[in-house]
Amino acid sequence: MPQATSAAAHRAQQAWIQGQAYARQGRWRDAARRFDQATKLQPRDVLYFLNLSDAHLKAGQAEDALAAAVAARRAEPGNALALALQANALLRLNRHETLAEVLQAAPAALMSPELRTMLAAAQVQAGEPRAAIASYLQALAARPADANLHFKLGQAFNALAMKREAAECLRTALLLGLGPRQVAVHDLLAFYEREVCDWRGGDTQVQALRSSIAQLPDDAAVETNPFAHVTLLDDPMEQLRAARACARHVQGLAMPLQPRRPVARERLRIGYVSADFQRHATAYLMAELFERHDRGRFESFLYSLGRDDGSATRRRLAAAGDHFVDVQGLGSRALAERIRADGIDILVDLKGYTLDARPAVFACRPAPVQVAYLGFPGTSGADFIDYIVGDPQVTPLAHAAHYSEKIAQLPGCYQCNDGTRPLPVAPSRASQGLPEGALVLCGFNQPYKISPAVFDVWCRLLRQLPQAVLWLLAWTPQAPETLRAEAARRGIDPRRLVFAATVDQAAHLDRVACADLFLDTWPCNGHTTASDMLWAGVPLVTFSGRTFASRVAGSLLHAVGAPELVCDDVAAYEALALDLARDASRRLALRAKLEAARRTSPLFSGATIAPQLEALYERMWARALAGLPPEHLPAAA
Repeated sequence: MPQATSAAAHRAQQAWIQGQAYARQGRWRDAARRFDQATKLQPRDVLYFLNLSDAHLKAGQAEDALAAAVAARRAEPGNALALALQANALLRLNRHETLAEVLQAAPAALMSPELRTMLAAAQVQAGEPRAAIASYLQALAARPADANLHFKLGQAFNALAMKREAAECLRTALLLGLGPRQVAVHDLLAFYEREVCDWRGGDTQVQALRSSIAQLPDDAAVETNPFAHVTLLDDPMEQLRAARACARHVQGLAMPLQPRRPVARERLRIGYVSADFQRHATAYLMAELFERHDRGRFESFLYSLGRDDGSATRRRLAAAGDHFVDVQGLGSRALAERIRADGIDILVDLKGYTLDARPAVFACRPAPVQVAYLGFPGTSGADFIDYIVGDPQVTPLAHAAHYSEKIAQLPGCYQCNDGTRPLPVAPSRASQGLPEGALVLCGFNQPYKISPAVFDVWCRLLRQLPQAVLWLLAWTPQAPETLRAEAARRGIDPRRLVFAATVDQAAHLDRVACADLFLDTWPCNGHTTASDMLWAGVPLVTFSGRTFASRVAGSLLHAVGAPELVCDDVAAYEALALDLARDASRRLALRAKLEAARRTSPLFSGATIAPQLEALYERMWARALAGLPPEHLPAAA
């Protein structure tokens, strides 16, 4: 306890004692007010600033916590607790670059293993994964048996696309034991191995993923990786189980806001939350839709969680809505408060459980109606998401039991596209490393979507089509070598696999027109990749299963008037692909049909889908205004 030596010091001490009493009751805002009084009376007493910063952090007031921690460090630069509080406040505010700078400048004597870990995580977020690896290794030197450090080191390797090294770190972490995080890391390990097509032992990690979810209690509230489940598994109920466990975990950490009653207004306020308002598939798909919103009836807010990459796409999106709000530096609670203050009526999650998602924002319930759309191909499992936007193909009402949300169906395809793009102009095949006279079978989905079962079918096709090559994406640098080896094991000359480098969107849309036939994957179809193929006029063969992720390409094909290319099982998929590969005239007719659809199909018309989505929003809002709970909204006739 501080010693009082004057009237001001005595009053400060009394305020501090009252603050301590409030803190013991968990009344952190009241405690912060008392500690703040103490700092004003005794501005050189570091203890008061330390208590003030801690109380602000626990009250969710990260900006105030940061100011108090900085004041404490100014008064006593060598105070390790002040540095830790400053670091935690910056972390809550998602100011990763500043956090890295502060910790890199800190005296080595103050850098505990916890702070070195925090530095490494900030370096990853700031786009410096190599520096992060060095920081994690320094932390591991002090704590070699720390499972969480091994896990974090794996994430840093992953940021450098060093998937095998990342997987080894995760294996070590799992052996050491991660407690409640064990399931999520099992999920991630399966995903990392699939990203490099490491199928040793027959995709055993996917089986481990299934087992870890099956063993969870029905009411589990633990961290999982639902994205791994929707992309690697074909059972919708397993996906729902994993998502529910994750959503309960997120909800348990959130501090919900006071509910806001729906109020009728002339312009409905729609908020979109994403980290992908930059060069990203979501941005490419949604740009025209944002531009086509009826501004007389809707006021749109784009809340950007991601960095400004300086791209033309970013500039286009910044101009597309009524309000473009850069919220990268806000913590989840602060962002929820901002959204509530903006009076958002319907809040749309464009991320789900994908990279840099913020489900905690939605768990705070900042808007009366909350909706999942486009970014995540499956259920959120969350009570705090009211609707999932789909269509009669990806989310038939017969599949309602697969979702925690109510299904809201668009009448055509749920996926919006940008119909204002230039039409593709195919380069020469030679420029793409493709033989001029070959039959080009294209499998441009990311490697994690290529399972052993998918690759078995593709290799059987290559055996029956000696003039064909398989054109794949070199998305991760380690996958091509693995796939060539897998092809050789199946009796296919590895030279028949041609790998394409990643290029910008315009060049990609041009080059895909060189393909003769696109071979889709399952249980996770091509999504943006599939619509890119159809935009380029490339016929596509898909297998539609029971899950959202496995039905997207089928929805796209229905939307462009080619449902005959949708198969109900693997055998039909293989037979149709072989038939089309051998029938050049049929492929030519399909290409002409698809090229015509670029100007006639609603799939490629933001002017069509924008009012359809708006009509769904109005139906959701009408129920909310009437005091009715969310309900399934079938596609309007």
